[in-house]
Amino acid sequence: MLIVVCIKQVPDTTQVQIDPVTNTLVRDGIPFIVNPYDSHALEAALQLKDMFGFRVAAISMGPPNAEATLRKALALGVDQAILLSDRVFGGADTLATSNVLTRAVQLLNEKEEVGLVLCGKQTIDGDTAQVGPGIATRLGYVQLTLVDRIEQVDMLRKKITVRRKLEGRHEVVESPLPAMITVVRELNHPRYPTVPMRLNAIDAEIEVWNNDVLKLDVANIGLKGSPTWVSRIFSPEREKGEIVGDGLNDPIGSANLLIDKLLSKDLLAI
Repeated sequence: MLIVVCIKQVPDTTQVQIDPVTNTLVRDGIPFIVNPYDSHALEAALQLKDMFGFRVAAISMGPPNAEATLRKALALGVDQAILLSDRVFGGADTLATSNVLTRAVQLLNEKEEVGLVLCGKQTIDGDTAQVGPGIATRLGYVQLTLVDRIEQVDMLRKKITVRRKLEGRHEVVESPLPAMITVVRELNHPRYPTVPMRLNAIDAEIEVWNNDVLKLDVANIGLKGSPTWVSRIFSPEREKGEIVGDGLNDPIGSANLLIDKLLSKDLLAI
């Protein structure tokens, strides 16, 4: 049985800059990383491989340089890495992205039964948390979101039991396989690759699937297949902070000044 992990290459958010003219990300010189939530999904898949003997395939949609992300996955122990890359995939929103990823999972399932699709809860560049559920909907899989613990996998009954992290509580759910799972960071601690695995990953094969392989209608992928788009990206303007009074030598006077400031801006009710 095969586990498919969807991973994404994202810019390092500590170094992102916005072009004020084009309202797009400045990519020159920006390092890219594996989406952190996807790292936990990858670790979950590898743990299941260790316990039950699953095969693990990692797929990623992106430009050719996203190959580096998949090599990191290979260095950790995945069995197959596939880059979904084609100019017609460019400009995709979450709907068009899930169409491409779904088709890739379907093609993998034609050769080997897919039991689980694992995704991070969300990506740190988009923060929509829509792609995983979108894949589940198109595949007809049960979707188990916000998973922070995999309780049990029953291979004979083809069932999985997980714990979901909800606001103020947890929910334990049993589901039939196949299923799609999105994970949160509390699920595990991602492993580090060994030196031999790193070296093997350098020369390992990464399959590249373009739309000649997927054979998707171009009206449903990329920019053409995206009903939503970003009209403007900007960094919020913030006023410079102000030091009010002398809190060390006159704390009461400073407190009164602060209260007056808050009242003048209608930020305090008395």
